[in-house]
Amino acid sequence: MLRAALRDSRAGCAALSAVSTAATGAALLLPAVLGRALDLLLAHAPATRWVAACAGLVLLTAVLDACATVLGGTVTARSTAWLRERLTGHVLALGPRAAARFGPGELVARLVGNAAQAGTAPGALAALLAALAGPVGGVVALGLIDPWLAAVFLAGAPVLTFLLRTLARDTSECVTHYQRVQGRIAAALAEAIGGSRTIRAAGTESRETARILRPLPELSRAGHRMWRVQGRAAAQATAVAPLLQLAVVAVAGLLLTRHRLSVGEMVAASRYAVLATGVGVLVGQLAGLSRARAATGRLAEVLARPAPAHGDRRLPPDGRGRLELRGVTARFGERTVLDGVDLVVPGGTTLAVVGRSGTGKSLLAAVAGRLADPDAGEVLLDGTPLPTLSHDELRRAIGYAFDRPALLGTTIEDTIGFGLAAPSPARIRAAARTARADDFVGRLPAGYATRCAEAPHSGGEAQRLGLARAFAHGGRLLILDDALSSLDTVTEHHITEALLGDASHGTRILIAHRAATAARADTVAWLDGGRVRAVGRHRELWQLAGYRAVFGDEEESACR
Repeated sequence: MLRAALRDSRAGCAALSAVSTAATGAALLLPAVLGRALDLLLAHAPATRWVAACAGLVLLTAVLDACATVLGGTVTARSTAWLRERLTGHVLALGPRAAARFGPGELVARLVGNAAQAGTAPGALAALLAALAGPVGGVVALGLIDPWLAAVFLAGAPVLTFLLRTLARDTSECVTHYQRVQGRIAAALAEAIGGSRTIRAAGTESRETARILRPLPELSRAGHRMWRVQGRAAAQATAVAPLLQLAVVAVAGLLLTRHRLSVGEMVAASRYAVLATGVGVLVGQLAGLSRARAATGRLAEVLARPAPAHGDRRLPPDGRGRLELRGVTARFGERTVLDGVDLVVPGGTTLAVVGRSGTGKSLLAAVAGRLADPDAGEVLLDGTPLPTLSHDELRRAIGYAFDRPALLGTTIEDTIGFGLAAPSPARIRAAARTARADDFVGRLPAGYATRCAEAPHSGGEAQRLGLARAFAHGGRLLILDDALSSLDTVTEHHITEALLGDASHGTRILIAHRAATAARADTVAWLDGGRVRAVGRHRELWQLAGYRAVFGDEEESACR
């Protein structure tokens, strides 16, 4: 993933690497020029050009450092945006599988915090060349001044190398733990926000606050451990560095007394000893890379989940929406929810799916429209397996409405036309009328141009907008997953009558909880224990006591 991010930002990374390396090169030249100027001044020789060169190098270093800072921020922003775009696209391609596996709060934490941390990696890697060039160049410069100076420094270099390797390993472990605890807090917070009304009604605000913040001590311990690791490594490295610098200066002083070095060369050697240690820069770079690596690992966990593949086939042009499930088995975690389901829905008909809670009705609806893939078996639409269809062909052919629709789009009109390439106003309004949404939309301040965020609506009105969106979508197969549950009985009756009487809606699958809804369908499939227990007309199935028990205490007259 980091290699891909580097490829995406290769121009910026190349520029950053070049500018950072140039700044390091200027910093490496400065001690030599400064030493030469000092020797000339001590000898009372003309040194104007060398002093001017020193000033020029100082100015150049400052300008290059400023450019490196701007380029580093740009590369980080671009890499972060690329990672977020890739992760968002993959999460949306996974669909409900992503939220089921990681949870909404955990996904948001990875998309926001971890992607930002991982986005620093390309810039850090690009600047790493310059960070390494300083110490390497310092050692080379010491060797050019006198080989003994380089030899003294290299004698203690293995200790620095060991400390830096230990830092990179320990920091990565600490950061991974820290980010996992952060994800748990985010997941609990998202869950509480989603259930805020329930929490308020139950009066459990304090208890929920404590539940959300329960991992804070663990987060604190992980954070303190992370900073202790970095602090200990930095302290050890900075303790070794001055000893190396002192050793170099001592040898340089000895060489000066023997007239093998000039005063300017000794000053230059002391500066090169500082550059050669370069501990602060390397510790910061490696710590940043360790954090980015840990964050990238959390992003990779999401990207490792395979997105559903699509073929390139199209549906037969004369198909009417015949749906067939053959031996479909689907699991949720370790539990088998659907077990060898065989079901055929003739084209142009309406099938109501009924059953007690937990029998797999919503999962069957998801499998029927390929929002989820079965673990075994196959689903065919007009004789074509769903995985062999192209993505666009699949989504054009199948429409959905849900019990809690997400009202996406800027305005009400955008919401109803969501997913359509160029929805016409007439089509939007016709769908709204079918869903009995036209009246209340007309009462909004700007009608269909009202912004969704400014449009007050009840749960039933939200469901009608979701139904209108499904009706506007059209297609061969329309799946209503408990999409009538918040409607009053009169509105449900009108919508169901319009839905069943209009052949343009193709094949319809209704996840039903009311006997009256099941009674209006052409056929009813009764799910029980993950299997289809019976298929038939509602009136026929009503003779079975187990079927009547699905609807509780409803009277037979209520379902006719």
